[in-house]
Amino acid sequence: MHFSRFFVPLRLKIAKVLRLGRKNKRVCFVLRSTFRTFATSMMKNDGEGTSNKLNINQWAEEDRPREKMERLGAQALSDAELLAILIGSGSPQEDAVSLMKRILADCNNNLNTLGKKSIHDLCQYNGVGPAKAITIMAACELGKRRQQEKAEERPDLGTATKIYNHMHPKLQDKDVEEFWILLMNQNHRLIKEVCIAHGGISEVSVDIRIIMREAVLCNTTIMAVCHNHPSGNLRPSAADNDLTESIKRACAVMRIHFMDHIIITDGTYFSYHESGRC
Repeated sequence: MHFSRFFVPLRLKIAKVLRLGRKNKRVCFVLRSTFRTFATSMMKNDGEGTSNKLNINQWAEEDRPREKMERLGAQALSDAELLAILIGSGSPQEDAVSLMKRILADCNNNLNTLGKKSIHDLCQYNGVGPAKAITIMAACELGKRRQQEKAEERPDLGTATKIYNHMHPKLQDKDVEEFWILLMNQNHRLIKEVCIAHGGISEVSVDIRIIMREAVLCNTTIMAVCHNHPSGNLRPSAADNDLTESIKRACAVMRIHFMDHIIITDGTYFSYHESGRC
């Protein structure tokens, strides 16, 4: 907002008051001093209000922290950009990224130093209130706790026996057939297990496209499948054989190693791989 347009009429009014109070030098001095202070303050505020600062929403889309993270991943963002996403906004004088750059600069751009700041320390910055200060402190605390955590131990499913021992508790009491896929990395460590289909007492219908979609989305390099026979009969059916061949061909196209198809009953299993058929 431009306050300069108020100065001329305001000055005329003050001049009128000065003429009326000319005999009182004390009043004249106070009015002149007040006007000068007010004028200086208004001009300063007027300059700030017409600054060229852009809101983050006015940035080019590829430069906005949230959109940049969605497109390139968190690793492509600076510490200031990541923290700006958390606090959400800056102040009238600076955007969230600039605010966090200033705070980090006072911490020698060291996140460990930032983590030592108190709520009171952070609230000294214009644009940071208790809510934003607490958010920053919570993020730093999560970083500390992650450092103390051990990497998640994923099950090793490198053999048919290991797959049977892993899946038997899930399937031993089922009275209908269920078809599961086991998605693994190159070290036979389980990434994800998914129940693809529920069937009847003696059969289950499986869509190969759903299997391959799950495998691709999880960046699978090795895959095994299994299903149960509630009847206790370990002998694979003709449908089981056809399904195994279809999955094997689909995996070859996608360059995924098809490890095994295992039929599970309550107490034992049948492995296509161990039988030389996969």
